[in-house]
Amino acid sequence: MTELFAGPIADRHAALGATFAAFGGWDMPVSYAGTVAEHTAVRESVGIFDVSHLGKAVVTGPDAAGHVNRVLTNDLGKIGPGKAQYTLCCNESGGVVDDMIAYLVSDDEVFLIPNAANTATVVAQLMASAPPGVTITDQHRDFGVFAVQGPKAPEALAGLGLPTEMEYMAFADAELSTSDGSVPVRVCRSGYTGERGYEILPRWADAGPVFDVLLGAVRDLGGQPAGLGARDTLRTEMGYALHGHELTTEISPVQARASWAVGWTKPDFAGREALTAEKAAGPARRLYGLKATGRGVPRADCRVLTGPGGADIGMCTSGTFSPTLKQGIALALLATDSGVGKGDQVVVDVRGRDLVCEVVIPPFVPSRV
Repeated sequence: MTELFAGPIADRHAALGATFAAFGGWDMPVSYAGTVAEHTAVRESVGIFDVSHLGKAVVTGPDAAGHVNRVLTNDLGKIGPGKAQYTLCCNESGGVVDDMIAYLVSDDEVFLIPNAANTATVVAQLMASAPPGVTITDQHRDFGVFAVQGPKAPEALAGLGLPTEMEYMAFADAELSTSDGSVPVRVCRSGYTGERGYEILPRWADAGPVFDVLLGAVRDLGGQPAGLGARDTLRTEMGYALHGHELTTEISPVQARASWAVGWTKPDFAGREALTAEKAAGPARRLYGLKATGRGVPRADCRVLTGPGGADIGMCTSGTFSPTLKQGIALALLATDSGVGKGDQVVVDVRGRDLVCEVVIPPFVPSRV
């Protein structure tokens, strides 16, 4: 059995009664009070997630930002220091090696938050073409990451003296008072839930006291800790991609409706030639949302058909029960030559049972970021 990594506050999760599961090589809290309750807390008040398993890497040196911009898909030239950007690391065939957030600290420093399992691969790809003087450092276990999400998230952080009024995808460095004294944290107005939220990055060694303070502020407002179960239902309701499901080395950003994260006018980035050709020709398949019209929950890897006994036109990449809509929902890649699109009905084969679904374009619920 492969040994799983433990996050910096595993003891606190255990004390809170969390159930755990393996995710990306890490032993992660799935839920505490139950996924539906935690999901509802985030939609209606506030919740806190420990996502310290996410990778961290820093690119430094003369024109570090320029190097990152020549490798990753999005255009860092569209933002300035103090802003963050969603971006992708692609291979030369246009498949997605990983998706991540890039923090532009300065022209000479970019901080990256890739997915846990892909950090070393992303670091290696950046190192392979790094010019002299540019250094890429894997800082996976140098920092923790906590996500405070929900309509009361600004109130929770403001009460602790942390910045909250920055623009979406802006970040600021601050100090937070904890039981161990004042400690540095980085606060970014971002998240993965569709609600107003922030990601707080303390040093790994400070993660415990920082979590304690944040959790206290969340609970004071009627919120609660939330695990990976709620994180998944929340992101699926928004149609947000999860690497390994909606984005893989076989699924391009054009297919996954992530073309907005590609700097098409940039002269260079990994996979540019393949992606430009696919965009011009049109993808063979495209991501849609599916809403069950009756009882049943579509799941990842379920086949999608034109109707009962009909033609196979695609596959669900993610599927869950939506606590907000109280119905089954899914994300699915559908063949473009099938002619199926928004407003049509399809059938999902759920373990041999036909589940009728309506084709929609995500999000399933409105964003309030």
